[in-house]
Amino acid sequence: MRRAVVLLACVLVAGCGPISETHHKPGTGHEVATGAPRPGEPSAEITIAGGRVTPPPGWLEVRRGQTVSLTVTSDVADELHVHGFDVKQTLQPGKPSNIRFKADMSGVFEVETHGGKLVLIQLAVK
Repeated sequence: MRRAVVLLACVLVAGCGPISETHHKPGTGHEVATGAPRPGEPSAEITIAGGRVTPPPGWLEVRRGQTVSLTVTSDVADELHVHGFDVKQTLQPGKPSNIRFKADMSGVFEVETHGGKLVLIQLAVK
């Protein structure tokens, strides 16, 4: 029984690690802009209300080198963070916030809020 508990604990701890090698390694020289998405850009519109993310967190597949556009509207003040790219954006209650950046690294990267610790979406850059 004890061996099963130790094995389960190891599996749970291993499953809580970073999604990719670059998950917490900030990139440099990334182009960041605000504004509406352009036609053909990979994009997502996400709403946070009452601590819930809509649509539920999923994947956005992106080709390396493409510009990604994310529009997030939150009902509370927070900070949006794109891991790996070290891109941040302040979220103001009720006001859509758009962030655009060039996905110039391959891997899987979480987009989350810092205050609410909510995962909004994961970017799969190929």
